[in-house]
Parts: sequence; C-alpha cells; structure tokens
Amino acid sequence: MLDLQDIFGQGGPLERALQDFRVRREQLRMAERVAAALERRETVVVEAGTGTGKTFAYLVPALLSGARVLISTGTRTLQDQLYSKDLPLVSAALGRPASVALLKGRTNYLCRYRLAASAAPGEQLAMIEGEARAPRASRAMLTRIARWARTTKSGDLAEVGGLSDSHPVWAQVTSTRESCLGQRCPEISRCHVALARREALDADIVIVNHHLLLADLALKEDGFGDLLGSADAVILDEAHQIPDLATQFFGASVSSRQIEGLLKDAQLELRKWQPADPGALGRELHRIEEDLRGLHASGLPLSAGAAGATRVPWTGQSARFGDAAHELSESLGQLGEQLAALGEDAAITQLTARAADLAASLSRIAATDELEGARAIEITARGITLSLMPFDISARFRALIEARRGAWIFTSATLSLGEEFGHFTGRLGIAECSTLRIDSPFDHERQSLLYLPERMPDPRSPGYVAAVIDTALPLIEAAGGGAFVLFTSHRALAQGAALVRARWDGVARQRLFVQGEAPRERLLQEFRDDGNGVLLGTASFWEGVDVKGEALRLVVIEKLPFASPDDPLVRARIEHLNATGANAFRDYQLPEAALALKQGAGRLIRSEDDYGAVVICDPRMVARSYGRVLLAALPPMTVTQDPDEVRRFLRKHAPRAATRSMSAS
Repeated sequence: MLDLQDIFGQGGPLERALQDFRVRREQLRMAERVAAALERRETVVVEAGTGTGKTFAYLVPALLSGARVLISTGTRTLQDQLYSKDLPLVSAALGRPASVALLKGRTNYLCRYRLAASAAPGEQLAMIEGEARAPRASRAMLTRIARWARTTKSGDLAEVGGLSDSHPVWAQVTSTRESCLGQRCPEISRCHVALARREALDADIVIVNHHLLLADLALKEDGFGDLLGSADAVILDEAHQIPDLATQFFGASVSSRQIEGLLKDAQLELRKWQPADPGALGRELHRIEEDLRGLHASGLPLSAGAAGATRVPWTGQSARFGDAAHELSESLGQLGEQLAALGEDAAITQLTARAADLAASLSRIAATDELEGARAIEITARGITLSLMPFDISARFRALIEARRGAWIFTSATLSLGEEFGHFTGRLGIAECSTLRIDSPFDHERQSLLYLPERMPDPRSPGYVAAVIDTALPLIEAAGGGAFVLFTSHRALAQGAALVRARWDGVARQRLFVQGEAPRERLLQEFRDDGNGVLLGTASFWEGVDVKGEALRLVVIEKLPFASPDDPLVRARIEHLNATGANAFRDYQLPEAALALKQGAGRLIRSEDDYGAVVICDPRMVARSYGRVLLAALPPMTVTQDPDEVRRFLRKHAPRAATRSMSAS
C-alpha cells in the first residue's frame, strides 16, 4: 500500500494521473498532519499559504482513512469543484472509489408542495412578490418548472435553464426552514430535500457549505436527521469565515418580510377554514399588521434605506421603539396560540411554529442586555430587519464540537497573524487545539513587489479616492491592464469608477469592469478572457477570487480594510471590549483588518508563474506603528516606495500583447 510520501511524490499516482500536478513538500506536510488528526480524532487548525494545494492535502487522507467525512466550504463554487472535479480525480488516481454526496441548502431544491400551491401546469400563477397578476415571464417560467419537475431526480433548481435565485418564481417553488411542513407534508415521500439528506447520510463523503453545516450544528432541522452525528470527521475549508457566520447563527434576526410572509400564508389558510367570517383570527392578523406599522412609525429614519441598506443602532432609538417591538412579539405569540386552536392540520401546525419562532426571536432581541450582544436595525426600501449578534460565542461553539466525537480540521490561507492563531481559535473557543502554519511555496520576493506610495493624503480627506486613482492609473498603464482596484466601501467604488471613466473619456484604454454592473461570476470570467482588463470591486472581490496567469498582474488596495466604526454592530463590539477591560483596537479591529488585508493581497500571486505588484495606498501602513503588524501578515514581498521601480517591474512582466497595445496608444 502506498504511503503519503509515495502518493504526493515524484512518479506517484497523483503526478501520473494529473497533468498539472506539481510535487510540493508543503502539500505533503499538510496531508500528514490531516491524516494524523483523522486517526487521533483531534481538532487541528492549518493555515496553508496560497499554492500549498490544500484541497488535495485533505482529500487524500480523507479517502484513505475509511472514515465518514463531512467537508464544508465557504462558497458554492468550491463546493461544486470538489464534487464535480477534485474528488473524482483524486479517487480515480488512488484507486479508492467512494460514495460522495453533494448537499445544498433547502432553498436550492424544488418544493413540490409549494409548486402545486402556486399553480398547476397550465394555470395562471397567482401572486408573485405581491403582484395581483403574475407577469408573463413568471407564468412561462412556472410552466417550464412544472414540466421539468416531472422528470428531475435531484430537484436541484440549477438544472432549470434561465432560472436564477433572484427570479421571483424561485421563492414560490422552494421552502425555507420556517415554511417547510417537514414530516407532515403530503409530498414528503417525494421530497427532494429529504431524498438529498438520505443520500448524504449513506455517503462516505458529504460536501456541504458553511451555512448548511452551521444550521445542522446550531439549529437541528427537525425531521431530516443529524448530519454531524453520523460523521467521523469534519473538514472546514475557507474556515476563516466560520467565526462571523457562527456569530450570525447563534444570534437572532427578524425581518418585516418574514412577518409579512407569515401573514400572507395565514390569510390564505384562513380562507379555507373560515371563508365567510375571519373572526378573532382575522382580527389578530390585522392587529399584527398594525403593530408592524407601529414599529415603522416609532422613530426609525425610514428614509435612510431609500438609496440602499442602512444599518442603525438599536441603542438610541426612542422608548416607543422598544415598546412597539414587544407589542409585535406579543401579537405574534397570540397568533400562534389562536392558530394552534384550529387543530392538527399540517399547514396550520407549520404556521403555528413560524409565529412562535418569530415571537421568540423578536422577544430575545428586544430583551437582550447590551453587554451580551450588539443589536441593530437594518433598513432597506423593502423593509426592516432587527438583529442580535452575540459578542462571545466561544463557549457555545466549543460545547457543540465537544459534544460530537471526531476530528475537526479547520483550514484556510488566512487564519494566523504572524505565527499566532489566537484571534481565530479564541473566537471559536478552541484555543487549546493544535495549529500548523505552512508558508506558500511561491517565491513572493522574486515574483512580486509591494508598493507603499509616499505623500498620500489622509484617508479621511475628500480628495483621497482621487489620489488613489492618480496613483493607480500610471501603474495600470505600465502593466498594460490586468489590474484589480479594491475598495473598502461602495461609495468609494462608485467615486473611483466615475474618476477612471472621466480620465479615460475619449481615449483608448483597457476595458473597465465595475462591480454591480454585471453578475460577479460574469465579471470575473470576462475579466479573465480579456486578459488586459481593469476590474474595480469591493468586499466580495477581496476573497474567494482566483485569477491565475497574466490576466492579473496588479492589485491596488485603496484603503486599509478596518471595519467602519459607524456600523452599529462594530461600534457595539468596540464599546463592549473597552468596557470589559480589553483593548478593542488591538484585540479586534487590528486583527480583523490584518486578515482582510491578507485576503486582498492574496489575489495576486496564484501560481509559480505569476508576477505582479500589490499597491497599498493607505499612508498609515508607513506612518503608524501598527503598520508593522499589517506588514507581517502579508507574504514576504519586496517592499518599495519608488514608483519608477514599480513601473519598471510591471513593464518587464507585462504580456507582449499588452506592451504592443501601450505602444500603439
């Protein structure tokens, strides 16, 4: 039997089977540590620098272990890649067949019950997104889904051409945890979610995403079994996302849309039970509508959400707002009691549970002490969301892990600050676990430059974004394009895009891609295909974006990614840490910014053949003492403050086609 050194070494099965496989000692080192953790059933945190090949480094030990393994990812893209490409390749190379299941969240699967309730084939679709008559496109899509539903085996709506999760029909033909009837559903024997879960329970390896894993870990969806309970090991890729996601799951959230959806569904059921006289139940529904309007009218600056989402603190709202939230919670609780009195009908039972859950969550948010968690109100043009984020989830997360015997392996390219993992492990309550830091095998000092420009204005000054664009454009010209310009806010992104267009007006320049002007994946694909484009983006482009080769050779970072202290959740956490004797900047703001900066700079060098420059425009990198902490978090790039040196480096490594284009212009 081959050992790991044989498998990952020269002439091994991976090199023989995979054309682009490269032997890396870092990959073997990680694989050996993962194998040991699987065997000992221990918890381990592994930071694997870009290029380590961490996917194969955990897949090979997982396949060889004979254990039942749950693999969780942060993105749907990686989830699909593991299932469709990586696992089949590794399994075939090793000659170790395994049953593999891909499990998505329930909103990815067709709900036959809701499809039948929305409209039968050929009938007009009633009410989509509050419209009295469905638009023709929605009726046509519903008819297409109904035809597809007769033949699909998986029920995965990704199979329906032309249907995106933003389509209004999507929500009509899928269920949520709140709306699912579970074992009481008349379609349970043909339920695609139930079938997918049964297949997952029988598989050797199950690929899920972090949202689904945390739902199973924290919420235990009734009627669909316990995925974790039957797993010998859990491997969490892109694990840097887990602390924030777990905080959301251990918190609470109630939106006006959830309440409006409950009212709509309850009114439909009420017509079946009491078609002529709505009675007390109808009056209770009307009372909830009034209480919801009262919440809106109790002092919230509703106009703030007109131009997009706005988050405001709960603290500082009028006393009327808290009273209105309590009144709404009580009304929802009374609705649940009145629904329960109607009997054991499956739909009524489900509505009862939804009303009770919303009442409990709203009551928890309204009653939470400010020392326990941060409360906020998010306002959009479509409604409001009240949320609670606990400050400390470490004890709860640790207890959930300890309650399930087995290996837990957390891995990502960004988990440590220097040699320290304490910020990550502390938030999850696993500070005593083993850790391993593996540097990237890439030669960052040779392949890249880090440029810290001099004489940049204060990032708070009105002309700062203009100065960033002034710095970036000569470098983009020297590189012949192939650039990301990453911003820390949508406002700065819009300002930057307007400035670039104004400077390039009437002049032949590289093609410009701006976040929000097309779907993210389409922007990325067109950027890769172009080869010399310039992409301007914010938060979602700082991580999870992989552009190998010459298409990306310059990354410009507008500002250090400190979380905005104006955000009420951030402000509440800062106040909490300072009040408890901690140093909020040192213990929270700086580590979070360093990890985000590490993610952003990590977009550049993705292979041994990549070259380019990272530009951090923020003068605080040099002017403030904490700049050393941020610098230590980055790959060991050659640092310069000489713009001529950067331009020479970029011209030297610019593709020939881009160089010819520059000469022509």
